[in-house]
Amino acid sequence: MTEILIIEDDIEIAHVLSLMLAKKEIRSTIAYSGEEGISLLENKQFDIVLLDLMLPQMNGLEVLQKIRDKYKSKVIVISAKHDVKEKVMLLEEGADDYITKPFDQEEVTARILVQLRNLSGQDNCVVKTWKALKIDKSKREVTLENQLLKLTNAEYEILNYFMDYPERPITKQQIYENIWSGPYLGDDNTVSMHMSNIRKKFSEVTETAYFKTIWGIGFMLI
Repeated sequence: MTEILIIEDDIEIAHVLSLMLAKKEIRSTIAYSGEEGISLLENKQFDIVLLDLMLPQMNGLEVLQKIRDKYKSKVIVISAKHDVKEKVMLLEEGADDYITKPFDQEEVTARILVQLRNLSGQDNCVVKTWKALKIDKSKREVTLENQLLKLTNAEYEILNYFMDYPERPITKQQIYENIWSGPYLGDDNTVSMHMSNIRKKFSEVTETAYFKTIWGIGFMLI
């Protein structure tokens, strides 16, 4: 059964999220501090962590870093901060999605269901290769020129999607709706931020270009 950990110090918000999940028959556990959340993760496996940033003592960023160091749970940050640089930093640190407060319950539910579909849809027997790039889905590992890349879950899913359609232009809308399954807004820069992060990580390993920007359309794996 699906298990979701809610790390939120606001009792009212935590219970709203828990009740929202219960309506979808999703079991949840609430931690009111980062320390409590990490302690729960050490003793139980959770599919998704809903993580507030403004936590007492151990803040949300510290919690995210600890999760990424040791656990495979997907992390959705829920925060009142709307700053784009903050979002980029959190995505680079390993967050799979970012939702701003005040949030719409239907949107939060939809984004959670997307992450769950990504988990249930993983094919554990497939290895995909393109030039010197390889994705081993059984291990959820990506190697480039035999070097293991440290990717966020969202970056991994985007790469996996591109590997299905090499040398084919893919729009930002297609990427967004395939990975997050939410309505794409033309001015949403989520896809561009993730693509920039992927390119940066590739450039640290090789000078060979793997992605081409198709202006006005999207990107292509080349």
